[in-house]
Amino acid sequence: MDNAPEGVDPNVPNVARMYDYYLDGKDNFAADREAAEQILKTFPDTKEGARANRAFLRRAVRHVASVGVQQIIDLGAGLPTQGNTHEIAPEARVVYVDHDPVVCVHGRALLARKENVDFLQADVRETDALLDKLGGMVDFDQPVAFLMLAILHFLPDEQAYGLVGKLREISAPGSHLVISHAVDTTPDDTPQALEIYRKARASLNIRTREEILRFFDGYELAEPGLTVPNGWRPDDPDAPGNGITFGYVGVGRKP
Repeated sequence: MDNAPEGVDPNVPNVARMYDYYLDGKDNFAADREAAEQILKTFPDTKEGARANRAFLRRAVRHVASVGVQQIIDLGAGLPTQGNTHEIAPEARVVYVDHDPVVCVHGRALLARKENVDFLQADVRETDALLDKLGGMVDFDQPVAFLMLAILHFLPDEQAYGLVGKLREISAPGSHLVISHAVDTTPDDTPQALEIYRKARASLNIRTREEILRFFDGYELAEPGLTVPNGWRPDDPDAPGNGITFGYVGVGRKP
């Protein structure tokens, strides 16, 4: 990325562009790469964790599509990369949501000729405004899958649990919630990571497994329940690294 869109400061690291860097993407600035490298010095498995998270997304989307969900909202979608939601579930109505203008510019450019796919610029922290916009794009009287991959740990408790509760409240039976969330595996190093993400204008809120499980209150967890990313219905159960804990993931269905 040689030029920043108007209103975007390329000198301030951004979470979505840092994630793009972890996935070996090209859509990031020097400030993003520098911040990402600082994280990698403290947490060298971060790149592997990002890839595991992305692979989980693909498997989870295949699952919700296989049980008949035809509307998918990808909240905090991040920059378009390989294996996007609309590519995995081509028959579904897909709405990507992100608050970052750079993400939205790239997303809309990528999806300009795609039918049944939209990219919405909105902030999940402004839940009522978000739902007002989504109400004109999907039918909440029909099942919808909410994807929340690596986003809830950037929200404080009140916002995170409030958002998930509101989504559960307005969605129809048969709707799904897909979550991935970081856990604190190296607490001695956590303050360093918190400071790096603070400079990227994102608060990092690490939660325990029990606190992550709480997001699925009111949902029926699909097997194998809340587990590590590579452990959720892996394509190859014998692949190395399937037990590594970068965080926890789960898929819930509203009865």
